[in-house]
Amino acid sequence: MSQTYTLDRLDAAAALLRAGGVLAYPTEAVYGLGCDPHDRAAFERIFVLKQRPATQGVLLIGADFAQVERYIDLARVPDAVLDQVRASWPGPHTWIFPRSAAVPAWVAGAHAGIALRVTAHAPAAALCRAFGGALVSTSANPHGAPPAKSAQTVRDYFGDALDGVLDAPLGTQDRPTTIRDALSGAIIRA
Repeated sequence: MSQTYTLDRLDAAAALLRAGGVLAYPTEAVYGLGCDPHDRAAFERIFVLKQRPATQGVLLIGADFAQVERYIDLARVPDAVLDQVRASWPGPHTWIFPRSAAVPAWVAGAHAGIALRVTAHAPAAALCRAFGGALVSTSANPHGAPPAKSAQTVRDYFGDALDGVLDAPLGTQDRPTTIRDALSGAIIRA
């Protein structure tokens, strides 16, 4: 049976993640599925739950720049670009960077870069802080179904196959965040 966590039980939700669990949690617009990005078994379970090929890759979210910085190949990012991105964070902005060697190959999938966001959504940021690092973030839905906008929809989609759900409010965005290429500024997902 999947566990339900509330904001006053963030430490328990973070412990579930550290133990290899998959947790659904609220983000700016929809529920996401998350795990420790360095735990390949947990990561692969997300794609089994979503019924989606792992080659598509996922993004990582963090509570602050320090949680995502290690995943960026900073030598390939001009200072002006990094300053522009950092000025947009925390906030509902996802940026694709050249990835560093710290990014597990399975997280990036078939992509050369890594998509990162420093979230301003308080529950998601608090979860990252409790976990102690960046988390995988991919929409909580089976491939082809609408992203979940409630803890109940998450339960309806995944039932006991999911380890836990952080039942907390979504952010105020009406759709998932825009994804841009940090180097070119090109919009990858509007």
